[in-house]
Amino acid sequence: MYKIILYLLYFVIIGVFVLPFIYTVSPLELDPKAILLAPSFEHIMGTDRLGRDLFARILQGGQVSLIIGFLSAIISSLIGLIVGISAGYFKGNYDKSIVVIIDLFLTFPTFFLLLALVSYMQASIFILVIVLFITGWMGMARLIRSESFAISTKPYIKILKLSNVSKTKIILKYFAPLLAPIFLISFTFGVGGAILAESGLSFLGLGVNAPQMSWGSLIADGKEVLEIAWWMSFFPGFFIALITFCLIQIADILQHKFNTKEIY
Repeated sequence: MYKIILYLLYFVIIGVFVLPFIYTVSPLELDPKAILLAPSFEHIMGTDRLGRDLFARILQGGQVSLIIGFLSAIISSLIGLIVGISAGYFKGNYDKSIVVIIDLFLTFPTFFLLLALVSYMQASIFILVIVLFITGWMGMARLIRSESFAISTKPYIKILKLSNVSKTKIILKYFAPLLAPIFLISFTFGVGGAILAESGLSFLGLGVNAPQMSWGSLIADGKEVLEIAWWMSFFPGFFIALITFCLIQIADILQHKFNTKEIY
């Protein structure tokens, strides 16, 4: 089951970036004679209100959604990792300050914080990545801090500190390997959350601007003609659901795998 989900995720991600070189139909090409055509052999996933090929647009939009999702998750996870390890290692006033900052961020509902930030900026891929990692590092930081705090109380860590072993070496050699499972699991959830958040913003018209597109903006394009052209919202929504499902399943499998190792 694990391999099937992993292969499916690889297939979708690689397909989104490779298929545009094979399926060379332009996602921006207008065809007045092909407005709102249902899926067929000529147009695999139908066309939109301007006669543009939906499959080509889904491939193009998928690139934007995946880049934003993975890039923002990588940055937010690394920030959370650094903040969490440092708070758990140094403790004291530094740890208390970090906890206060995290709690302040968590007091605001994440999606409304996203809306507030995006409303003051002109949305683009770069801006969306910044906004998403600003609002996405707190969960990772809390998990890593909690585990780092527990690791720092181990006898061998205390011995290493008394032996004047460098802090960098202790963190990289003894903290990082133990924190890797938590990091991977949280990162996987973070990617799915970032893709959903970007899709939500794009659906509300606060995401990427035309001529750029994402899966969220494609769903928004089809909401007004949903009754007569179901395919416009169904296919981009299907890919969002598929990617998110695969990521959540992989995170659950990793969590079960690492928990089993700890038991034995």
